[in-house]
Amino acid sequence: MPLNDSAIKAAKPADKPKKLFDERGLFLLLNPNGAKLWRVKYRFAGKDQLLGLGRYPEITLKQAREHRDEIRKQVATGIDPSAARKAVKAALAGEGSFEALAREWYHQFSGGWTPEHAGRVWRRLEADLLPWLGKRSIKELEAPELLACLRRIQARGALESAHRALQTLSQAFRYAVATGRATRDPTADLRGALPPVKVKHFAAITDPKAIGALLRDLDSYEGSFVTRCALQLAPLLFVRPGELRQAEWPEFDLEAAEWRIPAHKMKMRHAHIVPLARQPVAILRELHALTGRGQYLFPGLRTAARPMSENTVNAALRRMGYDQSQMTGHGFRGMASTLLNEMGWHRDAIERQLAHAEKDGVRAAYNRAEHLPERRRMMQAWADYLDGLKRGAEWSRSTGATPDERFVTTRF
Repeated sequence: MPLNDSAIKAAKPADKPKKLFDERGLFLLLNPNGAKLWRVKYRFAGKDQLLGLGRYPEITLKQAREHRDEIRKQVATGIDPSAARKAVKAALAGEGSFEALAREWYHQFSGGWTPEHAGRVWRRLEADLLPWLGKRSIKELEAPELLACLRRIQARGALESAHRALQTLSQAFRYAVATGRATRDPTADLRGALPPVKVKHFAAITDPKAIGALLRDLDSYEGSFVTRCALQLAPLLFVRPGELRQAEWPEFDLEAAEWRIPAHKMKMRHAHIVPLARQPVAILRELHALTGRGQYLFPGLRTAARPMSENTVNAALRRMGYDQSQMTGHGFRGMASTLLNEMGWHRDAIERQLAHAEKDGVRAAYNRAEHLPERRRMMQAWADYLDGLKRGAEWSRSTGATPDERFVTTRF
């Protein structure tokens, strides 16, 4: 049973230390001298580890749980919380290596990132930057040495990764400047030193006839039932692939026909509402019978404690004969964006449903507040339109067509 403040205050010391357990590895150690100390147990690299979080009541129950959750996020992204804490202490003690700086910067900011993004950033540091720069003093590192490191990445054909590594370096050095351990960010001298990255758009099918064929293929997918449901929902909801595969049942209200995605899962860190048309609700009810007792809609094959692999949807598309130049999991967003704009729906409603960034903060707040009714109508119209394509009907592209006159019954 989880702890509460009343139980903690009422707890009396005994002759020997005793533990008052909360949840997910958090417990309060009650010493014979009356000291109440927070501890959290976690498992890393196959070994049980213990970390102290401070003394109660200086650290409240709520704060202790927040610390515990941060530790669990670090473990999930491959970071040993104990090692990260030692790195922060070393940096604060004046050890000015780039590795100490990078670890401290990562520790400070990764809690607000998605697990996938945090994992990518850490792997970038560990594989591409720390082996060459880790032991160097941040006060001695200059642009030529940083460029040499970036060109190692570029030389293996990973130009985009080199640009992202440069971004990581800049963020770490700006943090060093802000905390008084560096006077300037040397990456500013590297502007234009790397060739620009050619933007590659995700492949998407936008021809109505081809979309109809694709939708019929998704319905007849012969692999896992869970994967088939993910494939069927992808064009109907057109969220980012990571948002779909990490969907959790508590986020859904099927009676209200809504999926509320929390901010920490979204690329732009804003909570997002996905109105659910009748068609996706029907798919979700069927899926709930199989996975509804667990956390994730689409649990992994090896363990239900994690969502399915990020490659699952793309791999299923390949099995059905759609190569990466034709269609990707992310391409369902391009499909919806292209056709909804052609159908005449309001651009702001489309952009908000795609959860794209809004540069104007006031406008962004307006969009979140004012476009939901239109987005509900749009999502139902989109689902009906896809049903029509699947049956072989084609939406009229004539000038007089409106979003409420979506398709005619012309056969292909």
